[in-house]
Amino acid sequence: MVLKTFGWSFAITALGLAFAAWQWGWEAFGVVLILSILEISLSFDNAVVNAGILKKMNAFWQKIFLTVGILIAVFGMRLVFPVAIVAISAKVGPIEAIELALDQPEQYEALVTDAHPAIAAFGGMFLLMIFLDFIFEEREHKWLAWLERPLAKLGKVDMLSVCIALIALLVSAMTFAVHAHTSTGAQDKSATVLLAGVAGLITYLIVGGLSSYFEDKLEEEEEREHEEEEKAKAAGKPVSAVGLAGKAAFFLFLYLEVLDASFSFDGVIGAFAITNHIFWMALGLGIGAMYVRSLTVYLVRQGTLDDYVYLEHGAHYAIGALAVILLVTIQHEISEIITGLIGVVLIAASFWSSVRRNKRLEPEGSTVEA
Repeated sequence: MVLKTFGWSFAITALGLAFAAWQWGWEAFGVVLILSILEISLSFDNAVVNAGILKKMNAFWQKIFLTVGILIAVFGMRLVFPVAIVAISAKVGPIEAIELALDQPEQYEALVTDAHPAIAAFGGMFLLMIFLDFIFEEREHKWLAWLERPLAKLGKVDMLSVCIALIALLVSAMTFAVHAHTSTGAQDKSATVLLAGVAGLITYLIVGGLSSYFEDKLEEEEEREHEEEEKAKAAGKPVSAVGLAGKAAFFLFLYLEVLDASFSFDGVIGAFAITNHIFWMALGLGIGAMYVRSLTVYLVRQGTLDDYVYLEHGAHYAIGALAVILLVTIQHEISEIITGLIGVVLIAASFWSSVRRNKRLEPEGSTVEA
């Protein structure tokens, strides 16, 4: 069962890591491996959400999502999006960005380094909003209860996460401006940092708005179809599950694609905190995206969606850590290995906490958190 579901993912992992080591050496092998683990971990909640919605679809729409959807996820978000970010930030065409990365890596590295403050501000704000919206929301399960309980109470204040994110952006821009004025030869890019940070915030709000729109549409369609089903039953008519799946399944598909794109943002943008190398990034994130598909299929088939209740917490704390690191790297360099390991350690700790919780609850025969 496991080998059948994850076979392609295992094969692509082995080939991808072998190619990275052969083409770029052991440093690339390590970075690609860290990116893969980080993407898989950050996307676990994506797989859980996907599985919960995907199981409502008929076989045709499930196949559409797992074929067309994975192409969009891997090639659209993990390959095209990082190139687009570099191209826009460095003010070059996407083809030129790829050619530079292939033929003139030193010039490409200089362009990306010069554009890094904008990339870091955009990504830092986007990831920070994901983390803040998570931590300020009241949840049934609490991993670090001493921290999450008071923050959930604070979250009742309207627009608190937006205010905190904007304050963090202002502090980053002002600190960067002071650093530029006191350093010989340093350029003042505080205005660029502010604009890029605001763009990151707007992007987050747009993606969230689209998700909410499709979610509302989905609820309307499910409600309408439920009413039709009840009328058909009352009239003694047979209910066609395939017929009822049509329009609602289309909205489900659109909703899943928007959700998948929004979940992909954190991995793609977080990758810039670890490396600026487009091909290492695409390889690591692509491997991770394959596991999202495999995990989604596995969860649908097994029917278990929430065995590890703290893993979502760990993934979001890792996102928060990446957000802070990105904002810090606007003017200070941080080792990519350290950056990657912080996220992996947080996610591993949350996984271990989930396993311990499950073992503790086994004798009681209960799955309700104390």
